[in-house]
Amino acid sequence: MITAHGLTRRYTLPRENLFAPRRETVALAPTDIEIADGEAVGIIGESGSGKSTLIRLLLGLDQPSGGSVSFDGRTVDARASARSLHWLRRETGIVFQDPYASLDPRMTIERIVSEPLWALGIEGDHAARVREVLEDVGLEPEMADRYPHEFSGGQRQRIALARAIAHRPKVLIGDEPLSALDVTVRAQILGLLAELRRRDGLTLVMVSHDIGVVQSLCDTVAVMKDGEIVERGATDDVLRRPQHPYTRRLLAAIPTIG
Repeated sequence: MITAHGLTRRYTLPRENLFAPRRETVALAPTDIEIADGEAVGIIGESGSGKSTLIRLLLGLDQPSGGSVSFDGRTVDARASARSLHWLRRETGIVFQDPYASLDPRMTIERIVSEPLWALGIEGDHAARVREVLEDVGLEPEMADRYPHEFSGGQRQRIALARAIAHRPKVLIGDEPLSALDVTVRAQILGLLAELRRRDGLTLVMVSHDIGVVQSLCDTVAVMKDGEIVERGATDDVLRRPQHPYTRRLLAAIPTIG
C-alpha cells in the first residue's frame, strides 16, 4: 500500500552570526519502509527520533530532501498543488495527539466531521454520513449540533476519529492519538480502533510512545532512533526478543510493578 525508498529530510539551521556557515540537521536519515494493505504498523521511539517526520513525508504533508514515496503504486509528490493531492487525501485519514487542539472550537461537530466530505468533493448525504460515523465511534447522532467545548477529552478524540474515517479512507494514521487520554478512555479508544480495523479492513499506522498500545494493536513494529529505523519485525518478535541495543534499552525503561 505504501512504499518509501531512501526517504530523507534535512533542515537548515539559522546562522549563529552573519559570517557563520549554514548548518543542517538530519531529521530523517535515508529510510526504506513498506506497509502492506491491511497491515497494522507501530512506530516507536523516543521524542525527536523522527517518527512524526516520517509520517508527514508518507502523507505528502512535507517535502523530502531525498528519496520517494508511493501510495498504491502512485507517486506522492509533496511539491504538487493541494488539489492535485486530493487523491491521496481521499485514501488517508489521520488522528492527532491532542483532542483539544485538533478541533476548531468555532465549528459544530457536524461541520467538523463533514469537513473532509465537502473538502474532497465527495457526493452524497453528508448529514446522514455524519450521523452514521458518530454512531460508529460510540457517540449519539444528536451530538452533531454541539461544539467541542461541550465534550470530554475522550469524546473529543472520538470526534477526531470520526472525522478521520468519514470519507472512508484505506489508511488510518494515528500520531500519538492516545497519549493525552486517561487509562480507561485509552482502553476504549484502543478497542474502537481494533474494531474499525477489523470491520473496514483499514491499514493502520500507529505512532506511539506507549509500547503496550503497539503490542495490542499492531502486527509489525518499527523502532526509530536519531532519524533511522534501527529494528523492524513482527511485534511479538521485536518486543520479546529485541536484537538492537537501543530497542533493549527502550524496553528496559518501561516501568514495571514488582
